[in-house]
Amino acid sequence: MSSKIELVLEGLDCAHCAAKIENKVNELETVKSANLNFMTKTISIEVDPSSSKGSVVTLVKEIVNNYEPHVVVLEKEQKRVEPEASYEMKELYRLIIGGIVFVLPMIFDFPSIAEFLIFLCSYFIVGGEVLLTAIKNIIKGQIFDENFLMTLATIGAFAIGEYPEGVAVMLFYQAGEFLQDLAVNRSRKSIEELMDIRPDYANIMVDGEIRKVSPEEVKIGDIIVVKPGERVPLDGEVIEGISYLDTSALTGESVLREVKVGDEVLSGFINMKALLTVKVKKTFTDSTVSKILDLVENASSKKAPTENFITKFARYYTPTVVFIALGLALIPPVLIEGELFSKWIYRALVFLVISCPCALVISIPLGFFGGIGRASREGILIKGGNYLEALNSVETVVFDKTGTLTKGVFEVNEVVAQPGFTEEEVLLYGAYAEGYSNHPIAMSILKKYGKKINKEDIEEYQELPGRGIKAKIRGKIVLCGNHRLMEEENIPYKRVESIGTTIYVAIDNRYAGHMVISDKIKEDSLDSIKELKNLGIQNTAILTGDNEGVARKIGDILGVNRVYAELLPQDKVRVLEELDKSKSPKKKILFVGDGINDAPVLARADIGVAMGGLGSDAAIEAADIVLMTDEPTKLITAIKVAKHTKRIVWQNIVFSLGIKVAVMLLGAIGYATMWLAVFADVGVAFIAVLNSMRILGKNSL
Repeated sequence: MSSKIELVLEGLDCAHCAAKIENKVNELETVKSANLNFMTKTISIEVDPSSSKGSVVTLVKEIVNNYEPHVVVLEKEQKRVEPEASYEMKELYRLIIGGIVFVLPMIFDFPSIAEFLIFLCSYFIVGGEVLLTAIKNIIKGQIFDENFLMTLATIGAFAIGEYPEGVAVMLFYQAGEFLQDLAVNRSRKSIEELMDIRPDYANIMVDGEIRKVSPEEVKIGDIIVVKPGERVPLDGEVIEGISYLDTSALTGESVLREVKVGDEVLSGFINMKALLTVKVKKTFTDSTVSKILDLVENASSKKAPTENFITKFARYYTPTVVFIALGLALIPPVLIEGELFSKWIYRALVFLVISCPCALVISIPLGFFGGIGRASREGILIKGGNYLEALNSVETVVFDKTGTLTKGVFEVNEVVAQPGFTEEEVLLYGAYAEGYSNHPIAMSILKKYGKKINKEDIEEYQELPGRGIKAKIRGKIVLCGNHRLMEEENIPYKRVESIGTTIYVAIDNRYAGHMVISDKIKEDSLDSIKELKNLGIQNTAILTGDNEGVARKIGDILGVNRVYAELLPQDKVRVLEELDKSKSPKKKILFVGDGINDAPVLARADIGVAMGGLGSDAAIEAADIVLMTDEPTKLITAIKVAKHTKRIVWQNIVFSLGIKVAVMLLGAIGYATMWLAVFADVGVAFIAVLNSMRILGKNSL
């Protein structure tokens, strides 16, 4: 067992430094794992239960202070120390004042010494913080960071007499950093707005009076009141009132959902019309909104391969470029006669300015986090960037049938009794046998029976997975299930082939009759299969425990390539493994299911997708992606989000590296200035961040 510590790093604006902090925290002996989410500025730390929380927090604060002294480490529940807007205004004023001082010698004539001092003053106003941080980091042995490199480059410009350029480069760099931070903060807010589903309070009914309390204080069984315009704070059941709910924040659906007495409501829904009285069924920590927020916030812990590559690349990129710059400054003037050190030092300074991989280390995680945020707005929960990226490599999609491609809403269409039995007897004993089951088929039988089940009449009860029920009812041994159950128990019966699920009933080892239960295909199932093929995914399959005839009929209607029927839960895993062996190397197999029997298959597939709206908790827990509305077309949306995210991420990689390499080459041959180098650093990062924000656009897919 381990305990979890969650801290907020207020003021964290350097993605490169964030990666360094995460690595250092992971190196602590008492820490099992640490994940720093740059977008939410939170670090989640798994520690040994025997460890002191206070000592771990102290060590984390020391690490953070080493890399980012201005960052404040807070408990997650604590409020921010300083409003972000206030900090941004201070930075802006500093840049404006530094900029005004900088242009004075360029407008007016000053003696050379005065001109030098004014440029130096401007340099300290604009870049004093960078200079101070660089000195502190050098003392700590941290050399290869952007503060040191920028300081070295600008001081080098002063050393060779390029005073205006030294100041201008620092000014341009700081302005670029400011705009970059501004863009990152705006994107953070955009994603936060997408996930702004956390209720602020709950109206609890106590002794006939309504009290406003924190959702965490409400217990199971408490009665809460949800007024029009308010967000439902906890999961529960409506006990009074009729209204319409806006479910778009959780499901992506724009159509209002009607709720009445007896209906379940989920936290995060917004009440639009009338007063609702709700009986709470889950505490806030177990509520839907809490689970969703937890899933999204922790999604960054499962990094995409592209993210991991960029993180590793960044470690080697900066020192490599610095050593190239050193060689560029020293080798040509030594080996080539007549070459000036000042010329080659300047070219080396261009390399130094461009050596920070900020554009990559910021924009790539931002792209994936934005993709996860965009998917959540569509009612799709993706548990990590690795699953988002994996969706681009799907070659085979395997579906469960009942509740996934079909509605899972069953109706008993036919009851047939054998000689010696009546239809009423078949239905009665079938209903009693299914009395303890919550399977959709069982519920349809109970609904058809329409009478209250006296549980005292059920003396023994045994559920047989993949086959049915064996029970002792009113002194009689009753078997209720599929043909496999009849064959296992050696009951002579008549095999029925129908477009529906056939449930056989035997009483005291005699075949009593059967019931035919039909299901309906979801309206968007056919479109989903077609869209998968349009996206280049040609291999589709159905795995079901239902009979062969029904399964093949549905497979033919939908245009599914392969159908595997009459499968036990363990058989589904076996078939999936066979399909997995036949797929192309580096390609993925995806499984979509909803029931508790699907949990093993969901866990075994490369990507497990659970129907979350009506799906079981076990399936949702085992899945990598959750579709909140039980609509197969949401899978198509998820794949489109993944492809759009990949497109933008690779645009940023190619653009960032392409510009940097081009400017490096131009700098080496003397055609690039430090101004252009700064653009290749912070300017490119700013553009990459803006490009990443396109993922959040409503019409971007």
